[in-house]
Amino acid sequence: MYLIWFAAETMVFIWFLIFLFFNPTSSQQYYDPSDCSENTSYPGSRYTCNHSYQHSCQTFLVYRANQYFRTISDVSQLLLVDPAELLHLNNLKYQLKVLEPGREVLVPIKCSCLGQFFQATFNYTVPENSTIDLSDIACRIFEGLAKPGTLFEENTSEENNVEMGTKLHVPLKCACPDNFSIGSGVKYLVTYPLVEGDEPSILSEKFSISPVDLWVANSFQPWPTIYPNTTILIPLKIDPVINFSIPRPPPPSPGFLPTILVQKTTNTRLRNLYIAGSVVGFILVVAAWIACGLYVKALSKVKAVKLQSFNTRSSPLSFPTPSSPRSGQLTGRSSATSFLSPDLLACIKYSLRNYSIEDLKRATEDFSEERKIGDEAYRGLNMDNAEIMIKLMRFELARQIIDIHSKINHINILNLLGVCCGENDCSWSYLVFELPGNGCLRDLLSNSSNPLRWDKRTEIAFDIATGLHYLHYCIFPTYAHLSVSSRDIYVTTDWRAKLTNIRANPAFVSSRGNENIENVKGWVAPEYVVDGSVSEKVDIFAFGIVLLELISGKDDVDGKSFKECIAFLGGKTTEGGCFDGLRSFMDPCLKEDYPLPEALCLAVLAKACVEEDPLHRPSMDDILKVLVRMVR
Repeated sequence: MYLIWFAAETMVFIWFLIFLFFNPTSSQQYYDPSDCSENTSYPGSRYTCNHSYQHSCQTFLVYRANQYFRTISDVSQLLLVDPAELLHLNNLKYQLKVLEPGREVLVPIKCSCLGQFFQATFNYTVPENSTIDLSDIACRIFEGLAKPGTLFEENTSEENNVEMGTKLHVPLKCACPDNFSIGSGVKYLVTYPLVEGDEPSILSEKFSISPVDLWVANSFQPWPTIYPNTTILIPLKIDPVINFSIPRPPPPSPGFLPTILVQKTTNTRLRNLYIAGSVVGFILVVAAWIACGLYVKALSKVKAVKLQSFNTRSSPLSFPTPSSPRSGQLTGRSSATSFLSPDLLACIKYSLRNYSIEDLKRATEDFSEERKIGDEAYRGLNMDNAEIMIKLMRFELARQIIDIHSKINHINILNLLGVCCGENDCSWSYLVFELPGNGCLRDLLSNSSNPLRWDKRTEIAFDIATGLHYLHYCIFPTYAHLSVSSRDIYVTTDWRAKLTNIRANPAFVSSRGNENIENVKGWVAPEYVVDGSVSEKVDIFAFGIVLLELISGKDDVDGKSFKECIAFLGGKTTEGGCFDGLRSFMDPCLKEDYPLPEALCLAVLAKACVEEDPLHRPSMDDILKVLVRMVR
C-alpha cells in the first residue's frame, strides 16, 4: 500500500515539474510556518499587495465551530455576516442549531488592500468577566486567521493583556487573486486555518482542486511541510463548496508536529533524479499490484476459515427478554449471539453489578403492581436493604444509558448501580438505579401536609443547576438533558437533588430525529417543538419551569397557567404592585415563611429562563452565580 501511495505522489510530482518548467512563478513566500502564538512577523504573516492595487474583492474564509461560537448565529455576530447568507452558503437550516465542534463554516468577506497588506477588518469587544490577551483573541477566538503581532500593530495603544470592554480592530488574513501570480482562471483565494491532520492531499480533495494548484498558490515546493495553527490560501475557480465526506482530522493537541516532511529541490541534477525515481517507482508499483492481488486472495481464504470457525461458537452473556414489556417474566429461549460490545462488557464487569432476574423478583415482590412507581419502573430493596429503582427498557436504550453513565460521575446525578443480564435472547433489559429516600420532587411539592421549606427549595434549585452545569460544561462530549422536569428529579434524605432519565442526547451533535411533534408533552422550549433544535438552552427553559414549580408548588402541564401568573414580571403589574402579584403566585403552603426579595429574585430568574428567544436565556453558569448567593 505504501508503494501505491508513493507512485501516486510521484506522478503528481512529475506534473508539478512540468508546470515549473513551463509556468515559472514568483519567488515571493506566501506561507508563514510559524505558530499562531508567535509575535514575530514573517513573510506570509500578512499577505502583501501592490500599492497600485486599489480594488477590493469578494472572497471567503473558513471558520470552525468551537466552545465560544457554537451556532451559525454566534459566527454571524462575530464576523458581522447575515445569518441567512451563512445558512445558504453552508447548506444549513437553523441558525440556532449547535454545530459539532470543529465543523467548518464558509464565511463571505470583503478583502481590501490597505497600505501594503490585504485584510478584512472586523471589530471585537472583549467580553465582561474575561481575562484574555492578544494571543487568545488571535489564536482561540479567530483561530489563527490573525496573529498577535498583527493585532498589536493595529491596536498600538493596547498592551498584550487587554481589559474587558476594550474594542479591538482585528485584520483577518485574506487575498485577492488579481494581485497574485497563480495562473489564470482563479476566482477566489479562500483563507483556510490548518489543524492537525490537514495535508495538501486532503485539502485538494476537500475543495476539489489539484495539489499543484494548492502548491502554486502558496509558493510551495513539492511535498511541502505545513503546520497546524497556521493558514494557507485555497485557490478556487468556482464558488466554494466543502466536501464534508472527507474524514475530518482529530481535534488539535499540544505539541504540533509537521504533517509531511520536506526536502528543498532547487538543483537541476536533483530534479532529474526525481524524474528517474518516478519511472522506477512506477515499475515497482506494477510489481506491487501483482503481489498485493496474490496476498489479498490468500488472506480471503484465511478469513473465510476463521469466520466459519467463529460462527460455530455461542455467546454466554446477553440480556433477558420479558414475555411482555410490563410483565417482568422471562422467556426460555437461549441466545447464540452476543449483543454486547467489548466496551460495554468491560463496563459491566468493572463498574456495574450484574443482577440476576431472581434478585430483581425478590426485590420487587415478583414485579407486583404495588411496587410500581411509574411506566416500566419499580421500587425495590437490595440485599443491603437500600431502596433501588428498577427500570425496564429496550436493549438499545439500555446500552446507550450505560455508555453515558460510564462517562459521568456527579453527586447531583442519579447513580446507575447495575444491570440484569442472563443467557436469554434480548430485546428488553433492566437497569438498576439508586432510589433517593425522599422520592421525586413533584411528589414533595404536592404534599401539602408536609410542605418543603423555602431553604430546602433553594438548595434543590442549586443542586439541579449544578448537575446541569456538569452536563453542559464538564464532560466531553457535552450533553443536553432534554427531559428536565420535577418528575425526573429525586431528593435524598439529606435534601440533595439528583437528576435522572439522562439519555443519549449529546448537545452538539444530536437532534430529535424522526420524533413527532405530537409526542412532545408539557411546556417545552419553542425551538425544540418547532424545528427540533437541540442545545443547552432547551435545558435552561425546562429549568425555568422547575423553578416556577418550586416557587408556586403548582404542576402546570401546558404552561398556560404559569404564563398568566408571571405576567406581573413582564410589566403587567396587578393593582397591588409587583410584590402582591408575587405573593399571589407563591405556594400557599409556605404561608409567609420565605424572604420576599429572595423569592422575587428567583421568580425573575425563572422568567428569564423561559424566554421565547433562546439567545435571551441565561447560561447555566450565570444561573449558578445567582443561586449560590441564596444557598445557606
